[in-house]
Amino acid sequence: MTEGHGSGAHGEPGNQPPGYPPAQGYPPAQGYPPAPGYPPAPGYPQQPGQPPAGGWPPAPPPYPGYGPAPSAPQGYGAPPHLERPTAVRAGLGAYIAGLILGVIALVYEAFNFSAILDATTAQLTQQQSQAVNQLGPDFEHTVLTITLVVGFVILAVEALFVWFAWQGRNWARIVLWVLAGLSVVAGATGLGRSALPGFIQGLSICQWVLDLAAIVLLLQKPANEWYRYRKWQRANGQG
Repeated sequence: MTEGHGSGAHGEPGNQPPGYPPAQGYPPAQGYPPAPGYPPAPGYPQQPGQPPAGGWPPAPPPYPGYGPAPSAPQGYGAPPHLERPTAVRAGLGAYIAGLILGVIALVYEAFNFSAILDATTAQLTQQQSQAVNQLGPDFEHTVLTITLVVGFVILAVEALFVWFAWQGRNWARIVLWVLAGLSVVAGATGLGRSALPGFIQGLSICQWVLDLAAIVLLLQKPANEWYRYRKWQRANGQG
């Protein structure tokens, strides 16, 4: 008896006419669409609605409108991440405390304008008094007023430098060094010879100590490393 049409020696699918799908229960031959429950044959496209091979669902498409998250600095030459060190926090904190004392001193001088003017006049020598009298009766009043206004402006500018230094700008730290250094030198040379009231002199002494502490703290090695790291971040677009 001859073999059945479309069957092999062991019941396997034989040569079927072109255009017919494989029999049920057998994997699809190459070039035919897959039967239900079978992965696509090699070289045949994935059918719509069918899961990919292996039974895993397809990966969801990326959410529109959002790019990949920025990666941490990698590669040769990338320094380790540094947080703002205690030396920078304490140094700039000391400088801010000195600015606050400066504001208190200027406010005190503004409310005790007449008393400070009289004390300043009493400290003048006879020759200085004659020179001041030649400039007019309101000369001392004008000088003291200008001193107060300029003092407030200087404090505001110093506060701006402190903000830039807090953000990691090394040039601002250098400016604060210079200003604090001038304050320390002026305080050391004129300490105890001021005609201002004792309250103002006490504030000046505290400011002198705070400025000295700010200089020492901002010169520490952790502060130098952090400012270099912030410079590297800005140069690489990460600041």
